[in-house]
Parts: sequence; C-alpha cells; structure tokens
Amino acid sequence: MTTSTLLAGCAGGDSTGNPLLSEWQTPYGVPPFEQIRLEHYRPAVETLIADGRQRIDGLANNPDSATFENTIVALEFAQQPLERVLNVFYNLNSAETNDSMQALAMELSPMLTEFSNDIMLNEALFQRVKAVYEGAKAADFAGMTPEQRTLLTDTYEGFVRSGANLSPEQKEEYRQVTSDLAQLSLRFEQNVLAATNAYQMHLTDTADLVGLPESVRESAAAEAKAAGLDGWLFTLHAPSYVPFMTYSERRDLREQLYRAYNSRAYGGENDNSPVLVQIANQRLRMANLLGYPTYADYALEERMAGSVARVNALLDQLLEKTKPYADREVAGIAQYAAQQGLTGQLMPWDWTYYTEKYKAATYNLDDEMTRPYFRLERVQEAMFMLAGKLYGLKFNENPQIPVYHPDVHAFEVYDTDATTGDSSLLAILYIDYFPRPGKQGGAWMTSYRHACVDTATGKEVIPIVSLVCNFTKPTADRPSLLSFSEVTTIFHEFGHGLHGMIGRGNYPSQTGTGVRRDFVELPSQIMENWVSEKEFLDLWAEHYQTGEKMPAEMIERIEATKQYLAAYSCVRQLQFGIGDMAWHTITAPLDTTCDVVAFERAATRRTQVLPLVDGTCVSTSFAHIFGGGYAAGYYSYKWAEVLEADAYALFKERGIFDPETARSFRENILTPGGSEHPMTLFVRFAGHEPSVDPLLRKMGIPTE
Repeated sequence: MTTSTLLAGCAGGDSTGNPLLSEWQTPYGVPPFEQIRLEHYRPAVETLIADGRQRIDGLANNPDSATFENTIVALEFAQQPLERVLNVFYNLNSAETNDSMQALAMELSPMLTEFSNDIMLNEALFQRVKAVYEGAKAADFAGMTPEQRTLLTDTYEGFVRSGANLSPEQKEEYRQVTSDLAQLSLRFEQNVLAATNAYQMHLTDTADLVGLPESVRESAAAEAKAAGLDGWLFTLHAPSYVPFMTYSERRDLREQLYRAYNSRAYGGENDNSPVLVQIANQRLRMANLLGYPTYADYALEERMAGSVARVNALLDQLLEKTKPYADREVAGIAQYAAQQGLTGQLMPWDWTYYTEKYKAATYNLDDEMTRPYFRLERVQEAMFMLAGKLYGLKFNENPQIPVYHPDVHAFEVYDTDATTGDSSLLAILYIDYFPRPGKQGGAWMTSYRHACVDTATGKEVIPIVSLVCNFTKPTADRPSLLSFSEVTTIFHEFGHGLHGMIGRGNYPSQTGTGVRRDFVELPSQIMENWVSEKEFLDLWAEHYQTGEKMPAEMIERIEATKQYLAAYSCVRQLQFGIGDMAWHTITAPLDTTCDVVAFERAATRRTQVLPLVDGTCVSTSFAHIFGGGYAAGYYSYKWAEVLEADAYALFKERGIFDPETARSFRENILTPGGSEHPMTLFVRFAGHEPSVDPLLRKMGIPTE
C-alpha cells in the first residue's frame, strides 16, 4: 500500500477542489503552497481521518494471518496521506502562522489525538501486531533485516507505550490525558510566541543608541519603518535582542530588555505558569498509567541513554568537572567589568556586553570584526561546499519549486557517485532565513516528506527537508551579515538537514532524523566544528565589500577563542538539562498553585553562576520541553556533544576533509537513520563507545 495508492481513494479531492486531497502536480511532488488556503486544512484532515479509520479497520479485521507485510508494513504506510497534510500544516504553523491558524491547530488537536488513540488502542489491531512480534521474537528474528526488526520492535513497543495493555477504564483515562497534553503543549507554544511578539522597545533619541554598531542601528531603523514608526525598534527576536545586549552601553536599557526576554509568558495574559504545571502533572499521570514511576522513566526507555540514572550521572559528572572553571570565568569577567567602571555586582544583563568587550580586548576579536566576512550568501555557499567535499553533494536553486513565503529558497540536491561520477537527485531542500511576526523564534530543521521506498513501484521516494532560522535581515544599504554564532547555528541546522537528506531506507518512520532523541543532535553538532577550522575558513571567508580573504591572524584569533567561556556555556546547558529532568522526575502531582520560579530555582541552584533576578523565569518560555519534543530530553545536547567530540576527533586525526572518514560517517551515521540502535552505529563508526574525555579536552578541562 503506497501514498499514491491511498490518495487514489480520496475521491473527494478532485470533486472539492481541495489541493490537500489531490495528487500534487508540482515539481518533485512538493506541497503546492500557492494553492493551499486555511479553509482547506480542516476538511482535508476530516476526510483523511475517515479514510484512515476504514484502512485501520481493514488491517485489524483482515481474515488472513498476520504477517510483517500485511500488518506492520501496511500500518506504516496507512497513515502517510494524513501525515502529508499534517506536515504542511504544522510546519507552517511554526514558520508562517497567524491567529486563525493557531485557533485551527487547537481545533484539530483533539480530533487527531482521538484518531491516534483509536489506532493504538485498537485491540484487534494490537493482537495482530503482537502475533507478528512474538512469532518473530520466538524465532530470534530470523530472516529479518536490521531495518525490518527495528520497525517491528518499534511498532509493537509503540502500541504498548501508548496504552494497548491497559484495562478499558485505564484506556479511557489515557485518551483524556493525551488529549489534554496535546492541547496544553499547543497553548504553551502559542503563549510564548504571543509574549515574544507583544514586546517592543521603541527608541527615538540617538543617545539611547550609544555603543550600537551601525549595522545594528540600520536593522532597528528598518524594523521601526516596517512598523510605521520613526526612530529605532528593538524586539525580543534574536537578531534584535542579541546585538543590543552585546553592544549597548545603556545598562538601564539592557536590563529592561533582559527582564522582558526572561519573563516571557510569566504572568500577564500569556502566562504559562499554570500551563506548564498542568503539562508536568499530566505527563506524570500518563507515565503512572503505563507503569512508570516518572515521566522521565517513560521517555528515556526509548532513548540512547536508557535511564534516569544514566542521564543524571552524565549531567553530574560534567557539572562537577566544569562548574569550578565556570566560576573562575565569571569571576574573571566580573573583575574585568569593574576595571571598566562597572560599580556593584555583575548582573546577567551585563554578561554578554562585558564578555564581548573582554574578547575584543584580549583576543582583538568581536562579532563586528568577523561579520563582514560572513555575508549570508557566502556562508550558504560554504555550507554547500562542505557538503560537497565531505559527501559529494551539489545544490541547485530552482525558483520554479513552490515556496510558502518569498523569503524561502528551494534547492534541488544531487548526489554524486564517488566511483562513476554520475549524479542523481537526492532531496529537495528549503531554507527560510529571516524573522517575521508569524514565525517562532530560534532555528530548526524539519521535513515535509521522509525518504522511503514506494511498496507498489519499488521506487525511492526522495525526502523534502526544510531549514528555518531567524537571522539578521539585509537592509537597503547592507546585505545580511551573520555573527559567528549565527554561522554556527546554520551549520548546526544544516547538519540536521544532511541527516534528513542523506538518510535512506524502506520505511518513512525509520529514515533521516527518525532516530532516538539523544542521537539526533550528533549530525548537527559535529558540523559546528568546521566553522572555526582555518583550513575550511581559508576556502571561503572573504570581506563582502573588498573580496579580500579573512586575514590569517583573524582566523587564528577565532581558533584561539574556541575555549573562551567554554565551561560557562557548558554549565548553562547543564542548567537547562537539570531543570528539564526536575520537571519530569516528579513522583507526585504538583499543586495547581505551584510556584514555578521556586521549583525551577531549587532544581538548578547548584548550576547558578550569575545572580538570580526577581521576576524572571526560564521554564515559562522553555518551548523545547513544554511545547516541542525534548521533554526529559534536553540533556541530549550534552549527550550529543560527548558523541560529536569523540567522533570529530577522528576527523582531526585523519584530516577534516578526509574522504574515508566522511564516507564512514555517511554510511554508519547519516544513511541508516533509525534502522539500528544508535550505539551500534556509533561504535561501527568510531570503533569504541563514546567517552566524555574528548569533550572535556575540547573545553580545555583536564581529564585526570
């Protein structure tokens, strides 16, 4: 059963004129964005849910004996028509949303949750899945490929983890809990976006701009003009917030902006405090229903780490090693700030300002020095060049491919056979660089379609991948010039993109980034390493006005800053991970009037290196764990750093463009996706299980 076969059954598509229910007559079958309207989504979802119920009933009541093909594979592809529509809807709800779309998301949520539960709690269907699984397990999975075994195991365990073994009464409770959670997570994200968009700092006096580089002033003036205002406009979106906090000499305004950013969705009409407490409680309730003491125990069962104890051991080990060094780094910056005239205590709104000044004074380096060498278009070329050197990929922009916003670029991605030199289409890539009111903050990679093999034709279905960022916009007088941090960010997301584009397999749930959450950051984080390598920067970093190469001494200074504030940055990440684990290891429901700030601070007190600020809260805008998929999983950034430091050590040892190392990384990490256990894949690439020592050495911290 294939996507095309299933769509042929959607007879309403042609009669209603709904593009979401028709075959997409677009280049490479990408979504026909220009045809899709908001009013198309609900009828499409309703139709595909109804069709899906018929297909699921057919699978559950099949009179033939259950087999891997007629049950497991059929189930895998049965949901693809609906997934196709939902991928469009939810991706645009993050990248190009509005109030009506957000309201529709809340309407669709209970319908989709109910349908999902109807599948996973279908007793007849589960018995067929169970029969295939137990039969294969009894035969030690003889005759099955690793990919087939993984799909079968994941399918069976997915049913069990979704309540298939619960009593009828418990199943009804599970349905309610999952429905509530879906609504609450949507509300959390919507509150964060609303709170972020609600704040503006409008300045009209040039005295308020002291310290800000001309590029920052130009961007702020453009923001003000777009809003119909005179002067300069600063917002809580990263391209506006970060430069102001970095360069503004107005400490009072830095404090104002800091407090606004770090109190998003804390209090007021968009308050997430009660929402996140409900989420934590409902997650605990669901975990308890399924037999787990905490939600973290439930979540970590299907992660590479495997247990709460192992995650906490990693976080504790890294904190013990890095906290003393982080304290020294903070003390050093505080001393420097005092020398520069700061009176009183170094506060969080001083941190970025003085660390940037210290870096400029000590290393003769800051973002404004490097920014002219990081014109966005040149960074993109470098990114594509690296993918070519490592993996033989080529990128061809095609303006004929439909996009969802004029800022979005679409590329055909070609793979070159190392032996024959022949090229074949590998994937379609969208890149969306700039912030706008309808876009969530941050940066992410997502997919509109996962790679798989059409079971009817045997043909490979290529993936459609998207990278979404919020970078500094170009102005009338200046192109988009990225900070070093922004360059690192796009290479990080591009690493996810390569995982999605290169990953191959028969089943869409297993390909690309369809891996365990604490493994998915390895391909992204390892890509960050090349950004500060002289051998790579020499190939492309050039001044956007003069065309001159980045000076060798500047590259040397970039390399010299690799360990600058590394311990502080590590402790900051550990603080997020420890806070996440605290919310998800509660063993009793929190009181509805729970003081979220008190809870957060009690959990993370041992990670504190800067003074606490009254009226601020991290958790209320922590969308990764309360809106996204990182609940009891934020530690995975540090887990993946351990993996990538160990893996990149091989590139450093053999050469950062070494073709054999790159081939091995592609074959053993990127291509298999989730078809095998990630530890198996990592050991196959590295030759050993990962150690924290390479990461500590990378930060300049002794391993003894």
